[in-house]
Amino acid sequence: MSNSSPSVPHERASRIREVVQSESLQHGARLVAAPLRFVGFWAAVALPFLYVPLLFGGLEGSETLAFGLLLAANALALVVGHGHAQ
Repeated sequence: MSNSSPSVPHERASRIREVVQSESLQHGARLVAAPLRFVGFWAAVALPFLYVPLLFGGLEGSETLAFGLLLAANALALVVGHGHAQ
């Protein structure tokens, strides 16, 4: 006769389900992260080229806001794309 309680198989099945779900989420996150890093990296490379026309003509009025938003977008792209091709 076995001394194990009837809930042990249920607990094991529940634990296995949790592990599988966790691994599935991690795999999904990796699948999404790679293209985001790729886009972030190349956006960080390309966005500074948009600074040139803004700075060349001088920053007046709404151009100052556009420059600030462009700078923020470039900083975000640098953070997102940091791990690309590593």
